[in-house]
Amino acid sequence: MIPKTFSEVIDLGDGREISIETGKLAKQAHGSVVVQSGKCMMLCTVVSNYKQSPVDFLPLTVDYREKFAAAGRYPGGFFKREARPSDGEVLTMRLVDRVLRPLFPKDYHSEVQVMIQLMSHDENVMPDAMAGLAASAAIQLSDFPFECAISEARVGRVNGEFVINPTRAQLAESDIDMMIGASADSVMMVEGEMDEISEEEMADAIKFAHEAIKVQCAAQVRLAEAFGKKEVREYEGEREDADLEKKVYDMAYDKVYAIAKAGSSKKERGMAFSEIKEEIKATFSEEELEDFGDLVSKYYAKAEKAAIRNLTLDEGLRLDGRKTDEIRPIWCEVDYLPSTHGSSVFTRGETQALATVTLGTSRDANKIDMPSFEGEENFYLHYNFPPFCTGEARPLRGTSRREVGHGNLAQRGLKGMIPEDCPYTVRVVSEVLESNGSSSMATVCAGTMALMDAGVQMIRPVSGIAMGLISDPESGKYAVLSDILGDEDHLGDMDFKVTGTAEGITACQMDIKVKGLSYEILVNALQQARDGRLHILSKLTDTIAEPAESVKEHAPTMVTRRIPNEFIGALIGPGGKVIQEMQKETETTIVINEDPVTEEGIVEILGVGSTGIDAVMAKIDSLLFKPEVGSVYEVKVIKMLDFGAVVEYMEAPGNEVLLHVSELAWERTENVSDVVNMGDVFDVKYFGVDKRTRKEKVSRKAILPKPEGFVERPPRERNDRGRDNRNRDNRNRGNNRNRD
Repeated sequence: MIPKTFSEVIDLGDGREISIETGKLAKQAHGSVVVQSGKCMMLCTVVSNYKQSPVDFLPLTVDYREKFAAAGRYPGGFFKREARPSDGEVLTMRLVDRVLRPLFPKDYHSEVQVMIQLMSHDENVMPDAMAGLAASAAIQLSDFPFECAISEARVGRVNGEFVINPTRAQLAESDIDMMIGASADSVMMVEGEMDEISEEEMADAIKFAHEAIKVQCAAQVRLAEAFGKKEVREYEGEREDADLEKKVYDMAYDKVYAIAKAGSSKKERGMAFSEIKEEIKATFSEEELEDFGDLVSKYYAKAEKAAIRNLTLDEGLRLDGRKTDEIRPIWCEVDYLPSTHGSSVFTRGETQALATVTLGTSRDANKIDMPSFEGEENFYLHYNFPPFCTGEARPLRGTSRREVGHGNLAQRGLKGMIPEDCPYTVRVVSEVLESNGSSSMATVCAGTMALMDAGVQMIRPVSGIAMGLISDPESGKYAVLSDILGDEDHLGDMDFKVTGTAEGITACQMDIKVKGLSYEILVNALQQARDGRLHILSKLTDTIAEPAESVKEHAPTMVTRRIPNEFIGALIGPGGKVIQEMQKETETTIVINEDPVTEEGIVEILGVGSTGIDAVMAKIDSLLFKPEVGSVYEVKVIKMLDFGAVVEYMEAPGNEVLLHVSELAWERTENVSDVVNMGDVFDVKYFGVDKRTRKEKVSRKAILPKPEGFVERPPRERNDRGRDNRNRDNRNRGNNRNRD
């Protein structure tokens, strides 16, 4: 039986199309689509259990995988199969998760699994840009309680023109790389990196992407209607009690408001709020708490959130006593760790990050091996968030998705300021030591100072800030919060992080939790973020104004040298013998790469101090040394022979040539030692390759004056005729013997 398929086509406006098809694959899933653009095809399936899970949150799992077979490649590793997701796949999962999660009902607790897999790869299509579209389209075909269709799109700007879902080649020329997630009505998520653009330019890019997303959302709705829109499933929602909610609200609101208004630290505030909650619980009997104790906790949390939000909207005050645009106290320190190549500590309020910098060769670059992209990163940042930084004890289970996402954001914020001619591979590691909001932005600030401390010649220093928003659609009031606390992150309507220089924005990550946020509020928030960002930047530059002129004494210096392609083999030696011995003798690291364009050898020499590097450079000079015919060179005797002396060029040690005994002096020389001895230094003239011996010829006597009355020895006569006659006379001897 041939399955009946349904499809919709989205025109991207420049000859490219995206098609969404269903009905052919994975029909037992609750919703499945194949999204295709060019040769790129991805399958998305969604499944949700009909039974509610015993949790108080949405157990949503988004899994995005790129299959190596899609690009006609084998996975690396011994087992030759896809195992744990790469950082690139994790980042795509986060992009999709952040847009989907808010659109499920708050009381829907059934496990939901969204699986997106790349089945066919096209070099001209970046698949992550279509992952959000695929996920939403599959959900539209299901019976899940989901608010509305959404989509995601990448926007770039090439030669001043915005482009939707640019190719990787276009992206390389673009000054913007942003992913926008939105419904037909509202923008919900923004993430990306930019080349120091203005706040207005960023808003224009978001608007452009939103128009394209509206078209993609409409296509999903049409597909669902053609396929047959399913009835939304019934599910058992959370228990509600309006009277209890009002009772808890009345008991909690004023007390919470008073504590919030007083301004206090995270620990003090947390203990005070816990006491209020326990006091309210104490008014109920054990039987009542057993019956609806979870409701009391839930309604208390709602009352606490309402009180804190109203305090900010009505009085412009915040939990720690700050005004809405005020930044927490900042202190910084550089060169904190004595053995690292660069280090810094950045503390803002109760958030602290310790950053280190390590300098290396191209061999230390971060290898990216994905079906959709292969390459290297010469600048990368790792972010660690240990449990103690929030005063918790919990199991360590490897790098979390959150750590990957926050590290990537900080990396994108900084990498544009690393100059292209930086010879090093640079690794930044941020250890979050305290956290109460905005640890990723603290990482950016600490990373900037550590890079400057290490002597990396940054184009401009970068700072970052996390902003929040509290709004009331009924009254029209809103408050933009600078440098948000962890608590303000949870209770606010928007969380957006912005990094940038004094010139403009370099990266951003924005999650908008309210519908229909106006672009006016967005631009105002970005302007306030700029003021805060510049304030933080001044604190960084007060600590370290300029990058260090050079690397630290114990840090390696990098020298790069280009050599002709034909000399690469000689420098490496048979089986790598020459280069390995050189590294051992000089205590350096030597890496040789080939320029793909010129085919020249690019030699990277990394070593502490100049002695070892100088020795390697001398070896290369020696290797490349080519004496010119007719030129005079200073040489040193390194070996004595019966028939001459072996000398090496002083300007190219290791380059040896034989000085024949006949070229030592004008007078006849019986013993070489009569004229020169071991270690003697003198000048010789270079004559090139001798036609007779086919060896290089140098002469000492050629630059010495001829003695008076000197007579050249006549050339030796060659008696060729006799030799020829001898051969001629004897040529028939063998034949005569045979006759006998």
